[in-house]
Amino acid sequence: MRIGSGKHTYEWIEDWARIPDTESSRASGRTHGVAVNGTGSILVFHEATPAVLVFKPNGSQQSAWGDHFPGAHGMTLVREGMSEYLWLTDYKAGEVVKTTLDGKRLMQLSRPEIAAYRDGRYAPTWVAVHEERHGGNGDVWVADGYGQSYVHRYDRAGHYLGSINGTEGKAGAFRCPHAVLVDMRKTEPELYIADRSNRRIQVYDLDGRYKRVFGDDIANCPCGVSTHGDEMLITEAPYRARLTILDIDDRLVCALGVNDEVCTMEGFPNSRQLVKSGKFNTPHAVTADPAGNLYVVEWITGGRITKLAKV
Repeated sequence: MRIGSGKHTYEWIEDWARIPDTESSRASGRTHGVAVNGTGSILVFHEATPAVLVFKPNGSQQSAWGDHFPGAHGMTLVREGMSEYLWLTDYKAGEVVKTTLDGKRLMQLSRPEIAAYRDGRYAPTWVAVHEERHGGNGDVWVADGYGQSYVHRYDRAGHYLGSINGTEGKAGAFRCPHAVLVDMRKTEPELYIADRSNRRIQVYDLDGRYKRVFGDDIANCPCGVSTHGDEMLITEAPYRARLTILDIDDRLVCALGVNDEVCTMEGFPNSRQLVKSGKFNTPHAVTADPAGNLYVVEWITGGRITKLAKV
């Protein structure tokens, strides 16, 4: 099945890869994070044991690890010199960790000691890094999407530097800043914040100063944010169901797999009877490989991993 048009035409490969059929995957198995490493393997972070699944380019499972991520959520791959690492968030355990690609823990970020957490929950959902390979300083930004709706900043060694919560700018306080991304497409890098429950994206500079906001009918339900070339890829869920592509100026290019009507159907989001080939259900994260193929993982019991093969 083909979807899209023009240079955004893709072959929809349903269940390109499947999560293992285990007790924990049947109970949850929600596929929340996805990344492509330098050798072309696709890594998926899902709520089951083992939590990190590594697939070959043909969709067969290569390896798996991680028996301590009950709230597996955001996955961010970074490169430092000749090595690659993962930043993983666990919203149930309240953990943000840096690991090797085979699961060795290298760093864990501590929860900031600020007033919001005296009685409030800490439930981090995503990480973005101002990578040194792109001329950055190595700062790490953590979105507390399911907790107190803050975005925290740490230096490359894991020392806490400060926080933002949206009240610094003209758009107002974040409500579920679900995902963050350091966007390197322009001359000056920017921090994109998927302000999901406010149904918009807020943009800051890398010193934590507000720059602008957009959303409305363009990307009004941002869940995950990534880039490929000059384009931005935004998964939208759960108030919409689609993959939205924007140009470098935050203008709509196209929307793929549009299935917004599913969001109001009985049994949403976890009923497998609602899942349709060629249409998304609850797209949570997206990544692209160097050839422009897209990999989308969805927040649904039992997981769903779809490949959009570039035509």
